[in-house]
Amino acid sequence: MSDQARRTWEYATIPLLTHNTKAILDSWGVDGWELVTVVPGPGGGDQLVAYLKRPNS
Repeated sequence: MSDQARRTWEYATIPLLTHNTKAILDSWGVDGWELVTVVPGPGGGDQLVAYLKRPNS
């Protein structure tokens, strides 16, 4: 099995403000987080939730 196949991941779920999405994602990206998906928040409306992952250290 390759090193890539054995990699373990750490996950985070964060709320996104629609007027500041790029800045929020950029700040998490600097810390090594990769965006997996964005879905509507549980409250509906303009609320979004981002799911991110990064390799476990």
